[in-house]
Formats: sequence, C-alpha cells, structure tokens
Amino acid sequence: MSTETAKKPSVLFVCVHNAGRSQMAAAFLTTLGEGRIEVRSAGSQPAEKVNPAAVEAMAELGIDMSAEIPKVLTTEAVKESDVVITMGCGDTCPIFPGKRYEDWELEDPAGQGVDAVRPIRDEIKARIEDLIASLTPAK
Repeated sequence: MSTETAKKPSVLFVCVHNAGRSQMAAAFLTTLGEGRIEVRSAGSQPAEKVNPAAVEAMAELGIDMSAEIPKVLTTEAVKESDVVITMGCGDTCPIFPGKRYEDWELEDPAGQGVDAVRPIRDEIKARIEDLIASLTPAK
C-alpha cells in the first residue's frame, strides 16, 4: 500500500463547549497538518457560537475560524478517531479501548479577552506541532 492510499491518522479534539481550545486546536491541525491528518472537534455541551476572542487570536496568525460552529460530541466521532485529545471535559468524554488519549491541561479562554487568549493559542500551537511530528513521517 502506497503512502497515498494509506489511511490518514485522525484526531478528535474535545472540550466542554467546543468554542475555544478545541476549535483553535482543530484549526491549527487543519492548517499545519496540510491535509495529512483528518481533524474533528466537538464538545460535551456545545456553546451557541465559537468564542470571538479565540476567532480574533487565530485571525492574527492568518487562520480564519469565523465560520466554525460548535458541534456536539458523538460516540461515532470518538470511534472514528485514532487520537482523542481532551481539554477539560472530565468524565463526559467516552473512552474506547485501542485509542490514543491525551489530556491537555489548558486554561479555558471562555469569557476572556484576546490578550488572555493569545498565550493559550500559542501553547496549543506548540502542542499541535509536536502532535503532527508524532503522527506523520518526516518530510
């Protein structure tokens, strides 16, 4: 099987509201992964809209999240993902055997301004770069 037809690794980012951290992580992985990784994000209790400060912080780096909508976490999304990264959703995240789980302890950007969101954004970007390196062969 060639690398072109090999199944892409898939990653699911989960937080409670799917409005800040998981949206930023998904946007970074989509952009930095250059199509080599399938990306999903969801929340156990999705908010009505993505955090405007998170959208603004990502726009500063040229990543547009303005059209994103928080999505509800489904069992299917977890089953279809190779890696599940949780961000403060605690016991609400379903666990399936054979999955790689990581829990990223990140400050919640909810209700904070863009100045407070920038360091969270930068921490997520660094973790995404490490994640990509662990999931894809070197170019």
